[in-house]
Amino acid sequence: KGQNRGERGRGRGGWQGGRQSVSEEMPKYITVSTFAQARAAEIKAMLKAVAQKSSNSLVFQTLPRHMRRRAMSHNIKRLPRRLQEIARKEKKEQSKTKCRKARRRHINLVAEFNCRQRKNIWLETHIWHAKRFHMVKKWGYCLGDSPTEKSYRACYRAMTKHCLLQDLSYYCCLELTGKENELRKQLARLCSTDTGLTFEEASCLSGRFEGSLNLYRVDSYPEDMLGPVTFIWKPRDGSENRQLWIWMHPALKQDILRELKAIFQCSEPEETYIPKPVTTSIQEEKQMDVLSLGKKRKKEDKEGEKAVPVKKIIGDGTRDPFQSYSWISQATGIVLSDRTMEVLRYRLIGPLSHSVLTETLKAASLQTEMADPETELNNWWVENCKDSEKVSLHQRQSAIFELLEGLSSPSEMLPGTILGLTVGDPRVNLPKKKIKTMPDFEKYQDNAKVRQLYLKGVPVDCAHSFIWDRDICKNVTENKISEQDLNQMRAQLLVPGSHLDLGPRESKIPILLVQQPGKVAGEDRPGWGSGWDICLPKGWGMAFWIPFIYRGVQVGGLQEALKHSEYQRTPHTPNDFPDCQAGNKYSYLLDLSFRRPPAKRVNYVKLGTLSPFVCPWGQLTKNWEGRTKASGEFVHPSSPHHEHCATEGHSFCDPKAEVVKEASPETGEVEETMEITSSEGVLKTKDVTGTQDFGEREETMTRSDFIVLRSEKLLMQLSAWCYPTAGKDRRIRLISRLGQKEMTEDVFMPILKSYPRALVWVNLSLLRKGNPELHAMICIPTEDDLLHLGKDRLFCGPQEPKHRDIFKHKIQKLKEEKKKKKKHNIKALESDPTSGLDKETTAEHEDLILGLWSDSLPDVTSHCSRTLLGYVTRGDFSLAAGCGEALGFVSVTGLIYMLHNQPADKKGLVLLRTPASLQYRFARLNIEV
Repeated sequence: KGQNRGERGRGRGGWQGGRQSVSEEMPKYITVSTFAQARAAEIKAMLKAVAQKSSNSLVFQTLPRHMRRRAMSHNIKRLPRRLQEIARKEKKEQSKTKCRKARRRHINLVAEFNCRQRKNIWLETHIWHAKRFHMVKKWGYCLGDSPTEKSYRACYRAMTKHCLLQDLSYYCCLELTGKENELRKQLARLCSTDTGLTFEEASCLSGRFEGSLNLYRVDSYPEDMLGPVTFIWKPRDGSENRQLWIWMHPALKQDILRELKAIFQCSEPEETYIPKPVTTSIQEEKQMDVLSLGKKRKKEDKEGEKAVPVKKIIGDGTRDPFQSYSWISQATGIVLSDRTMEVLRYRLIGPLSHSVLTETLKAASLQTEMADPETELNNWWVENCKDSEKVSLHQRQSAIFELLEGLSSPSEMLPGTILGLTVGDPRVNLPKKKIKTMPDFEKYQDNAKVRQLYLKGVPVDCAHSFIWDRDICKNVTENKISEQDLNQMRAQLLVPGSHLDLGPRESKIPILLVQQPGKVAGEDRPGWGSGWDICLPKGWGMAFWIPFIYRGVQVGGLQEALKHSEYQRTPHTPNDFPDCQAGNKYSYLLDLSFRRPPAKRVNYVKLGTLSPFVCPWGQLTKNWEGRTKASGEFVHPSSPHHEHCATEGHSFCDPKAEVVKEASPETGEVEETMEITSSEGVLKTKDVTGTQDFGEREETMTRSDFIVLRSEKLLMQLSAWCYPTAGKDRRIRLISRLGQKEMTEDVFMPILKSYPRALVWVNLSLLRKGNPELHAMICIPTEDDLLHLGKDRLFCGPQEPKHRDIFKHKIQKLKEEKKKKKKHNIKALESDPTSGLDKETTAEHEDLILGLWSDSLPDVTSHCSRTLLGYVTRGDFSLAAGCGEALGFVSVTGLIYMLHNQPADKKGLVLLRTPASLQYRFARLNIEV
């Protein structure tokens, strides 16, 4: 004991007492050249560290406090002579930044903003969002994530009772122009009628409705999915050529654009139209530099009067003006154009969104004479007003637009209804102060036209809009009245605050209104989240945004869009599309875990969580396929124990595994540890490459070796089988009413053979308390769990026994080896021939992380005491349902297996367990179609 105390010595690097042999500390011989070379490198590094300044402080700040003087910061002669030369060098290095007043001038601000938009695209509402939102950089854009103020419940109330506004201008728009037959022929190869609508749907083909579908690679359905899109056909105008807009998420744009180029053979750029961003010219930049270095811009300054203002970037600031964004096919003449950020898109969600629209926007007045012959302001509108047919169409569109105020909710309209319109400048209709728009139902209480509107919908001819014409959009953008001129006109009013009548000088803006149906699947809350999308030309973003704000709408960001789709129980793009390339790019939560100190991190290995940060979809579907092949038929295993059923090569859980009985909730006994396995070799699967690197594991897990089931016929069948039962024959009556078949082996075995590795989108509602989280595990309850729930309705769920951390001893061994390295000299270890073994052992375990599974994944379905069915991709407490709800994917094979073995009154009951908990909770599984 005393010897050990003496060996510790008086401190690190100090004298060490006790008996120590000289041979352990000093080598018997050294190589002079190697030794001198190593010491020379150390001396060089030491001299460099001494010469380099280690802190960011200035020279006068390094002096003792009693020698410092205030004048030293600007007068070098106040410093000691030995430091004056260093101070002069520091002063030269400092950049001559302009004062804040100069930097905040409008011309300098616009120039700075233009420079900052070169890397990430700014929306036209960026400055407004940047002052009120947490901003994030995603998909090449700078977007508002969530409001800085507390508005979680306020946004939900707006979606439910009033109106929520979102800027969706970051969504990408691809335009196809060409012969209708050729477009329909090629586009039919990218989708399937098995999933629902296609581009050839008659109601959508006429241009009356907006359609939505899932795109796949050419002739690859149901594999190689590209992602979900929405599309709008331009109404027929008598010509053979048609126009088609395809809207998609920016994460999906490159894959879809590449596929469209290949299928239409659009390789050569079109020379007729190349969209260019409005940027500053070389002369303007030189003028800007002169102004910044010269005098201040005053009214009496001649130089300031001649100065040309810097033009603000409108649209995509990252576009190369010398690169084409429009391609043509020489074989078919089809033109493919990228109109991203050329057409803006806002979304209004809520039952009063149509009231906000009718209150904010007013139909444009007819105009037959030019306001100023020298300018091109409204020249296109004057020409169209001379045509009696177009005037009649505008009047019909205006009448329908005014009737929207008589609707109680946008969901009363037919889903995807399109209404074209030309409106006046919304800035002239601003109220004196911010108000909350409310509908006037008495005005349209007994109006037969309103009833006919939501019964028959909007006529086909009223879906026409001038926003399809690029020349008109360019005219509208370039001839917009600036805010400065508008404010000067307001200042000249005789009665301040009165209505500003611009007369023929008022701009006319073509827009397109698209109805969003909201929640259409399921029985509860039909039409929730419905609203309107408004498409308008670029340059008019803030001119429409501020009037909407003045009508009392709540503004949401990316998080509010996520909650909107979550309450609708629909997949959110791109995170909820694991079978497309954009959905495979998981956002790792590993960094979030490493922010905690090691002692506070969750040990996921002991909790039985194999993959807490990534959902191994490919491994899940492959394991379920192996279970069915091994068993050959569906026997009655309700737990993964080897007594009941077997998997490929071995039982559902290894026979050598020692499973200990878990504690009974009634007795409250302490749970014992469950041994995973007695050997590491059983845990490894041969199909998955073992690696400790999480980036490589992501590539392994995200291969397209599985699909997501989107066939409407099969989804209806699975939904009927999962339907909760309350009466004795309720499921049979429901299945017969829906025209589906009863669950028998003759019915579900063809499904398993056709889709052996498939996932299906499900939603889950917790029966009692609990809050599901991201990557929570969806498991199959055992017979004992269902019996316990039948006896005790307050039974919250079983608990998972603790697992043994098989990597703990490896990590401890790694730490000991690192300690040995610190004690010994590096050169001594090189001369020691036995040091190579330590290096190999260290390299083998260098990527081990305490608490995480650092080896190839075992059979994920049978790793725990409850058979794994799937994972949760989104989960939280639902304000709409009043309980915990989750959305995710489960294996189709596992789902059929569970439903086949569950009793009739317990169909669809599953267990949920969060990654950082041992507690299972009962939930009801449902598939909404």
